[in-house]
Parts: sequence; structure tokens; C-alpha cells
Amino acid sequence: MKKKSNHEGSIRQRKDGRFEVRVTAGIDFETGKPKRISYYTKTKSEAIKKLHEEEYKIHFQEHVDPTSTKLIDWLRVWLETYMRNSLKQSTYTSYRGYIENHLAPSFPNLKLKDLTAKLLQEFYNYKLTEEGLSPKTIANLHRCLHKALKQAVLEHHIDFNPCDAVNLPRNEKPQIEILTREEQQRLMYTSYNFRYGIFIRLTLATGIRLGELLGLRWEDIDTRKSMLNIRRTLNRLPKVDYNGIGNSTEIVIQEPKTKNSIRSIPLMQVILNELIQWRNVQLADACTAGAAYSDSGFIVTNLTGGYIEPRTFKDYYHQILEASGLGHYTFHALRHTFATRAMEQGMDAKTLSMLLGHYSVAFTLDTYTHVLDSQKHEEMKLMENLFNMPQHQSYPVIVTPAPNGFILNVIDFDELTIETDNINYGISCIQSAIAQKLSNIYPPSPTPNSELVVNIGEFVVMINI
Repeated sequence: MKKKSNHEGSIRQRKDGRFEVRVTAGIDFETGKPKRISYYTKTKSEAIKKLHEEEYKIHFQEHVDPTSTKLIDWLRVWLETYMRNSLKQSTYTSYRGYIENHLAPSFPNLKLKDLTAKLLQEFYNYKLTEEGLSPKTIANLHRCLHKALKQAVLEHHIDFNPCDAVNLPRNEKPQIEILTREEQQRLMYTSYNFRYGIFIRLTLATGIRLGELLGLRWEDIDTRKSMLNIRRTLNRLPKVDYNGIGNSTEIVIQEPKTKNSIRSIPLMQVILNELIQWRNVQLADACTAGAAYSDSGFIVTNLTGGYIEPRTFKDYYHQILEASGLGHYTFHALRHTFATRAMEQGMDAKTLSMLLGHYSVAFTLDTYTHVLDSQKHEEMKLMENLFNMPQHQSYPVIVTPAPNGFILNVIDFDELTIETDNINYGISCIQSAIAQKLSNIYPPSPTPNSELVVNIGEFVVMINI
């Protein structure tokens, strides 16, 4: 047996020939004693290497030296110690990918204290222009790094978070895919010819995500209230163990990522009826499969009652899409189509945001600007009558003979009276006066001839403006 000083760790060979590496890692909070962890290797050299690796990690976690600690070491410790139990598996996988695939290759030996805002800005610029990372991916990477360095600031390992002083590339809003009304109808009609067509129609009627659809269980349907409750998601994610992320994947059933995604959606009666009919399909499957059938409780199931994973369901969706004669649309386009139709029908943004599970109404409005632009044009048309000034109007002028000529009175314009000895000249003056007034006021409606009061000797002249 090889022992390390200060009870740091040991190696011993077992009877089965393998080598056991034992290290002390923190405290067992149940007993209050040092916690011992064992690892097993096939050879002694592997055991020695493992022992050194584990002792280094343990020493680093317990003794972070701000002057010598590497950035990448801190990021790994931060992820495992502070974040593993507070993140959804999908988010943990993303953070691990940012650290190992982007930050580790670029900063393998950089000390934590030596990361500056300028260096970080140059790193983001490089990722954008040279590697072609999207602004959204860079923003997500930045969010991960910012959290890790914020913890380092709180523990006084660094004085300032360099993430606070960088400028992120502008994130251009991606173009969203939606089906036209005619395409939506074609897809819905075609879906009746397929086993899983009901779930295409359900998505178009609710806007739920694929993972939310596949995670639905019958207990999530409230038939009395005609309500669909979103409580979990089903996704295939990279498999995570305590040695990091491997190449394998696994089906993960968990609560939605955010609290806003846990929501209730009213069901149209026609959709609720179709779901009830789908239950009969499952009962028929059970009779056909016999002992091979297992009632998993999920709504979207295969012929033997098991859940369907996303990749498989996408294949079914594309079959329906192809049979409809439509081009390529992602499954997520059905969610966008639901939201677009809802806004076109006049649903308010707050209600739609809640149905979609968005984190804010502002995000909903920003995402579906294309619908708002169309609606704004329609709404502005309602204002046109206020600004549709008549192109030509005829105003009556009452002409009254006077001792030295004529008095011309335009009754539709207050105080517009002219006395002249030449009618034609007087009318020309009146036309100019009216045109000047119309530059500052909205044209009044001409007084109908039937309402004119003309005294004996007076007559009426119509002036076209």
C-alpha cells in the first residue's frame, strides 16, 4: 500500500487485482467526520495518476490562491460546487460546453486574476468574426462566465468582474417560420390520415413546445375545465456523470426550465374531444400488444404504450409535412403559427405571453413584430376618414346688390365678406381668401342649397375650390 502524508490519500491493491484509490474529500455532514471517496483502476500507474488528479482537485477546492489559480480551474470548480444542483440538466450541459469547448482551449493557462475586460472583449470579437459564433451563443457564453466571475468577486478572489465592461455583439432577431392560413389548413386536413396527426393539431391549437408535448401525461388534462396543464418536458440530452459529459445521451424528464413555462392552457372543445378519442386508440393498442403493452401514463405513446422521444416524433411530423405537399418547416414553426394566428384574431399580448410561457410580454411583442406591423397598417386605415379631405368643394356665395356695387358673403366662412363694384374680381378675391383659410383649417361642409336663405334681389354664385 502506498500512503500519502497527512492522510490525503492512499492506494491499495484489492484481491480482484484492481487498485483502489482512496482520498479524503471534505466533510461527511451526517457524521461530522472526513469524507472518504474511492476510485478503482486496473493498473498501479493509473491509480497513482488518479490519486494525484483527485488530490489536486481537492486541494484547489479548499485552497483557492488568487495569485496562482487558473481561470479554467476556477470555472470547473464553480460549475461543480455552486451550480450542479441548481441547474437543469440541459443548462448544466450548456455551461459545461461553454467552459470546455470555448474557454478552456482559448485560456488554458491564464490565471484568474489576469483576465481583463480588454482580453475578454478580444476573445468575443474573435469568436464572432473568426469562428462565426452567433451573437446569441456569445451572449449565452457570456452569461455563464459572468456568473462564475461574480462568485469569484464575492469570495474576494478578484476585485472586479471583467464581464461588466465588455460590449456584446448585437443579436439580430432571427426570422421566424410560420405557416400561411392556407398551409395550416392543408397540414391539418392531411394530419387526419396519420396516427399522430392529433398532436399536430393540438400544437397548432395551443402553441406548446415539442418537449412539453411529449412530456404530457393524462393527469395533465382537466376535462371538466377543458384545461391542459404543462408540468414537465421530455428531451434527449447529453448524459452527465461526476467525471463530466461523455458522448452518450439519455432521455430526461423534468420540470420546465422556467416557472413561466409551468402553465395552464384552455383547450378548444374539438381538440379535447379528439384527445378523448386518442385514449381509445391507446386502449386498442393495449389489446393488440397484450402482455407487451405497458401503460406509461403518457399521452403521446408508441404501439406498446411507451413514450416517444423527440427525434422519433420529428420523423413522424416530417412524414405528415411531406404528405401535405409543404416545404420544410421545423416543428417549432407550429408554435409560431399558433402565436401569429392568435394575434391576428385579436388576442392581447399579455394573454398570449402567458399561454406561450414567455418570461415577459415584451419578449412576446418583440418576437411577433411581423404580426403587429400588419395589424398597425389595418388599424391606421380606420384613421383615414379623418384625413381624407375632399378634393373639390362648391361653396355658395350670396350676392347682395349695393348702391356702389355688390356685397359678396360666403356664409360657410365666418367674416368672409367682400364689397366690390366688379363681381368677377370679387369672386377671384374670395377664392384666394378661402384657399388661404383652408391651409389652416379643415374644410367645412358646404351649406346645402335647400338651407340657403336668400332675400329679394339677392342671388347665389357657387365657387369651386
